[in-house]
Amino acid sequence: MNASAAILPRDEVVAEADNVLEARGLTKVFGGFAAVKGVNLAVRRGSIHALIGPNGAGKTTCFNLLTKTLVPTEGRILFDGEDISSLRTSEVARRGLVRSFQISATFPNLTARENVRVALQSSFGTAYHFWRSLRAVAPLNARADELLEQVGLAASRDTPAAELSYGKKRALEIATTLALEPRVMLLDEPTAGMGHEDVEPITDLIRRAAAGRTVLLVEHNLSVVSTLCDKITVLQYGQVLAEGSYAEVSNDPAVVTAYMGGVDE
Repeated sequence: MNASAAILPRDEVVAEADNVLEARGLTKVFGGFAAVKGVNLAVRRGSIHALIGPNGAGKTTCFNLLTKTLVPTEGRILFDGEDISSLRTSEVARRGLVRSFQISATFPNLTARENVRVALQSSFGTAYHFWRSLRAVAPLNARADELLEQVGLAASRDTPAAELSYGKKRALEIATTLALEPRVMLLDEPTAGMGHEDVEPITDLIRRAAAGRTVLLVEHNLSVVSTLCDKITVLQYGQVLAEGSYAEVSNDPAVVTAYMGGVDE
C-alpha cells in the first residue's frame, strides 16, 4: 500500500481499490480555452459508466484524454492504481484499456471474420503480417467466429464490412474491440446515427459485452443511458456538474437546466 493510501480510512482505501480508472484534476487547455477543467472521475470496476452532457460540455475532450488520444495540460490518469498519464495509446491498450471509436473503424474490403482476425493478430503481435499465409492465421478463425457469434454476426462472417448495415458495422467494431481482450472498454457514441430498430440490439450487445469487464461510454441517447448505466457523470463547460445514478442526475435541477438550455451532440 502506498503512503497516501496508508493514511486513509479503511473504507476509503477499499473504495479506491474498487476504481479501475480514475481522473484527478484532469485539465486540457487549447490556446487560452480550457475545454476540460479540473475533472475528477472514478470508474468503478465491473460497472457501466456514462459521460453525458449538452453540446460543448467537454465530454469528448475528456474521453480523448482518458484514452490518451490527447495529452492533459494538468492532472493525472490512473488505471488500476497505476499512473498512465505519460503513456501512449498503444501502451495503455496493451494493459487492457481499449477504445472503440464513434465512426466505425473497420476495413471495408475485408470480411467480418477477416476484420476480427486482424484484431486478434494484434493481440498476438502479428498485426502487420498481412503477407502470412492463410494457413498460418487459420488457428485464429475459431476465436474470430466465437466473437462474431457473441455480437450476432455469425451469419455475416463472410460478408465484406462495406456491405453490412450500419448497426452491424457497429456490432463488428465491438467484436474487434473484444478481440483485444479489454479489461476496460471505452465506447464513443455507440448508438450515434442509428435508427430506432438498431438501438435496442446494440444496447443489449453492450450489456452482454460488459460481463466480466468495465465499460465507460460517451452517449447522447438518454434512453440508452437510463437502461444501461450504473453511474453517470454529467459535464458542463468542461467541469463535473453532477454524478450519480440516472434517477439522481435526471432529477437534479442543474442538469435539467443544462439540457434544456443545450443541444444534444
